Amino acid sequence: MSSSAPLAPTFATHEVTNQAPPLVYDAWKTDVPLREAVHREGGGWAEADIAKYGPLVGGELMQQGFLANENKPKFKPFDRYGNRLDEVEFHPAYHRIMEAAITHGIPNFAWRHEQTPGAHVARMALSYLHNQADQGTSCPLTMTYACVPTFRHHPGLAQQWLPRVTAASYDSRFIPSEKKTGVTIGMGMTEKQGGSDVRSNTTRAHRLGEKGPGNPYSLVGHKFFFSAPMSDAFFVLAQAEGGLSCFLLPRFTPDGERNAIRIQRLKDKLGDWSNASSEVEFQGAVAWMVGEEGRGVATILEMVALTRQDCMIGSSSLMRQALVQAIHHTRHRKAFGRRLVDQPLMLNVLADLALESEAHTVLTARVARAVDAGPRDEREAAFARMATAVGKYWVCKRAPVFVNEAQECLGGAGYVEESNLPRLYRQAPLNSIWEGSGNIQCLDVLRAATREPASREALFQELMTAQGGHPAFDAELARISKDFADTATLEGRSRFVVERLALALQASLLLRAGNSQVADTFCETRLGGAHGACFGTLPAHAPLKALVERAFGEDASA
Repeated sequence: MSSSAPLAPTFATHEVTNQAPPLVYDAWKTDVPLREAVHREGGGWAEADIAKYGPLVGGELMQQGFLANENKPKFKPFDRYGNRLDEVEFHPAYHRIMEAAITHGIPNFAWRHEQTPGAHVARMALSYLHNQADQGTSCPLTMTYACVPTFRHHPGLAQQWLPRVTAASYDSRFIPSEKKTGVTIGMGMTEKQGGSDVRSNTTRAHRLGEKGPGNPYSLVGHKFFFSAPMSDAFFVLAQAEGGLSCFLLPRFTPDGERNAIRIQRLKDKLGDWSNASSEVEFQGAVAWMVGEEGRGVATILEMVALTRQDCMIGSSSLMRQALVQAIHHTRHRKAFGRRLVDQPLMLNVLADLALESEAHTVLTARVARAVDAGPRDEREAAFARMATAVGKYWVCKRAPVFVNEAQECLGGAGYVEESNLPRLYRQAPLNSIWEGSGNIQCLDVLRAATREPASREALFQELMTAQGGHPAFDAELARISKDFADTATLEGRSRFVVERLALALQASLLLRAGNSQVADTFCETRLGGAHGACFGTLPAHAPLKALVERAFGEDASA
């Protein structure tokens, strides 16, 4: 070889091309369906507050979410000297996400603006945005939001705790709550032997003095799922003399000592990695009865109703984030000489995902309005009881298959942890399981339909307001009425009935929202049968490009 021959560039094997750039964007500004839904349902007055969170979610918090999930919580049972700690250690990214969420109002906005109609709708939007950056932190945030009605069963406890529950301040210190600027609240209902059948709970509550609401008890027993064990206090169920009752269980006793809550281990979960879930034992832990003795389920169900709403918010926002990632990737990736988004079959898939995502968003926002108006409007309260269960069942059920389809849009890159699609996919099944699985939701729908005529009437009145909007919708209304008429076999058919009810409710909301391209396509495909079993099966005449552009516009990247 001649000494004058040029040397090959060392290690310069190729040039990186045809890759989507990092996505940094405004999660609020680029979400037309969400913005329209929030205004339609009465939360538009809070747009300035919501808008502040959009760039944070699409920027810094998205990166913090990666870090918080890569660095899982660690259980610290003892200190180096052998003293009992029962603490959970979190990565700084987790604390930063929690700080941003609480400061911007995820758990507290609705309560701080409670006298203004639409406050819970605005808070829904904030939570919807937050979930897209990280889902694990939404567990303690949701429970802290949802605990307020349960606290109000006892004015003394409410006066003591609610100022810090609703404070826009995150205080992560493991110290007695009265020394903190803000607190978070967890809950524990299920035990090994019962699961959803909480009336089979064996944890015992022994009174320490006078019995009844507001008085202290000593708890002995266990919880098999004890969410967010680093919280400052928990609502739990235990058997008192008069039956299953609700108790407030703080981490510290009134004298400042660590309460006898013994963490056995942290759960090794499929997803939700940034958050800790645990198994615990109560070894004489001091707690205060909340609500009437023997009425524990009814007392804590007010909290559960709000957490079920948040399951809908969580799943609809997961699907939104998966859609955003899919559209962004396909706009920048080329194959066979064209961008992926310009290929007819890929465009069909994206449009189908966009259509479904918007349907879930409008239903979630409508339920938030019912939750918001319920205390002032009996019809809205009745509608919320049934619609929450319908929506919780259907929206949460759709998340895993939706996220998987979005992964496929990215190909192999969507299966690699460097994208956030695997995290979304692991997270997707959670909300259909948490706070009552699919069967529980269907049974709740049937219970409300048969035992609470006002709830059934309110839901059907809601559906009837869109009658005449589309032939397929009108035909679906007639079928649903017949489905409910056959009560002998209704329980065994309830999943099918609730599914059709959810689709009809989504269709009615889309029809009344006024975008004919979205509403007509949804009615034709989801109700009229012009759709296959998989995504990407919209008819050829569907407005595919318009649906994708509406979902995530060309100017999405910041």
